[in-house]
Amino acid sequence: MHLSTVEARLEYRVREPSHCCFNIEAAHWPSQTIVSEQLVIEPEVPVHAFTDQRGGNRYLRFDARPGPLLVHYKADVEVHAVQPPADLPQVPVAEVPDILLGDLLPTRYCESDLLGPFAREQFGKLPPGLARVQHVVDWVRRTLRYQPGSTNSSSTAQDVLKQGAGVCRDFAHVSIALCRALNVPARLVSGYVWFDEPPQDFHAVFEAWLGGQWVMFDPTGMGPVDRIVRIGTGRDAKAVAFSTVFGNVQMVDKLVTVLEHDPRAPVGTRETTSAA
Repeated sequence: MHLSTVEARLEYRVREPSHCCFNIEAAHWPSQTIVSEQLVIEPEVPVHAFTDQRGGNRYLRFDARPGPLLVHYKADVEVHAVQPPADLPQVPVAEVPDILLGDLLPTRYCESDLLGPFAREQFGKLPPGLARVQHVVDWVRRTLRYQPGSTNSSSTAQDVLKQGAGVCRDFAHVSIALCRALNVPARLVSGYVWFDEPPQDFHAVFEAWLGGQWVMFDPTGMGPVDRIVRIGTGRDAKAVAFSTVFGNVQMVDKLVTVLEHDPRAPVGTRETTSAA
């Protein structure tokens, strides 16, 4: 069990009446427990909160008036990760649950159909299962450079492979596209996790469906997956964006902080073991 304090402080300048949707709260998920959490929105506005039942994503929707806007979330979260068996097999497509069929299909950012020939040539001769997915992850980590600013919100897996650089969401998109091309259901997970550098931010990893369960991987290698506090789960980054704004809104500042704690100490008296 790992205990973390996660925090996101987002500041905006609203230029015109706008509608905002945020996905920054820790998800209610079997592998994690929210010990405490606080949410502040300034100025105060009526907020509609709802949860996507399939992905567990928690959304905050509200109308924002022109002027400054602050969205501040903080939570203590326990993560209870279980190490998956190393011999998990690939599930035959005919046995993939109906609800997961969409996780086999190409999406805007994960063009598994276009990358199919390459994926089969590069990885098709490897025995299917967890080990092959790990080969994909290792290949992505070796092949791509982690380079902030090298991509934008429109960059796809194919774009990233061509330029050889990207950020965490790009590493995840490439991995997802290659897994789907190999008939392995895969999806993106956004979350909080502590890492040394670059500066702390929201993090993106991915999960592959193996042996009847979801297994998490971080192709960047920046954060241990057994400590990731899950925020959102979706087919690609578009489904788990931390903010979606309808209107003229400019981000002024974003601060994401993750503190890891000694789980033996009670809440409120813990000692920080690492911080961003």
